Amino acid sequence: MPRKARIDAPGALQHIILRGINRRKIFFDDFDRDHFLDRLGGILADSKTPCYAWALMTNHTHLLLRTGTVPIATVMRRLLTGYAVSFNRRHRRSGHLFQNRYKSILCEEDPYLLELVRYIHLNPLRAGIVDEIKALNIYPYCGHSIIMGNVIHGFHNIDYVLNLFGEKIAQARRHYLEFVKKGISQGRRPDLTGGGLVRSAGGWAALRTIRKGESRMKGDERILGQGDFVDSVLQAAQENLDRKYMLRSRGYDFQWLVERVTGLFGLTSKELLTGGKQRKTVMARSVLCYWATRELGMSAVAISKRLNIAASTASESAARGLRIVEEQGFKLSDEVI
Repeated sequence: MPRKARIDAPGALQHIILRGINRRKIFFDDFDRDHFLDRLGGILADSKTPCYAWALMTNHTHLLLRTGTVPIATVMRRLLTGYAVSFNRRHRRSGHLFQNRYKSILCEEDPYLLELVRYIHLNPLRAGIVDEIKALNIYPYCGHSIIMGNVIHGFHNIDYVLNLFGEKIAQARRHYLEFVKKGISQGRRPDLTGGGLVRSAGGWAALRTIRKGESRMKGDERILGQGDFVDSVLQAAQENLDRKYMLRSRGYDFQWLVERVTGLFGLTSKELLTGGKQRKTVMARSVLCYWATRELGMSAVAISKRLNIAASTASESAARGLRIVEEQGFKLSDEVI
């Protein structure tokens, strides 16, 4: 069975799980961990991707991110590719470091954000990397210590989480710590990381209750949320997919985009595709990258080959193109689509 496409959109809350290939280690020492965090921080800052929770384990990593203007897939590709190259060079190894497909779960925020923050931050304690909550409070490779104010990493959005526990920071940290402590006895949470229907129902016990009542609800392994939320996400994803197919059926391909953008900016096709440092050319290529990814569903790699640029540059250009389109009020087409 083919793998389902990832679901993502600006503002979406995503629980990301990265695993080493064949469950092998992805961190051998603190140098590896520090390098990973440095790279993660730079990429999240560049892409304006908020991070609310994270934990580095031995052979896997958890991240709780919110999609910004740059798709999560682009953020993760930059992170994993760059880290794997550096890791292999340092440890004189070759081949894949991570499983080919990391796990990403789009999450309903209201009922699950704090549950996920707690679940992710308790991972080192559950795994025995630290032996008590006091040690977790100062453990540098988990976001819990950052929220507690004992370690500093600029990429972690601690204010967003602490504001949910109180207005004064000391009081908020106290309430947050109490909340985390209550989760220790819960152990592993398959309702947060297991099958889609189990998650949507709120765990196996709740699912059995629903089944006894002969009611039906929709579940999807890519989504953590209740039935209505799952339905709305799947519907939006299908609408987005339908739009891309419709655009292509009407002849809206990359060459059409080139003609549309050159008309908007008064450039020739050669000027647009060849590129340059002129402000108008940079803006035009950014809009082209944005519409190609957002409207036609082209990958950054495919666009990079067309424009003779790096895939990371294509992703950054697409993010810049979004701002230009919004500021200038540009539309893909004058006709109603």
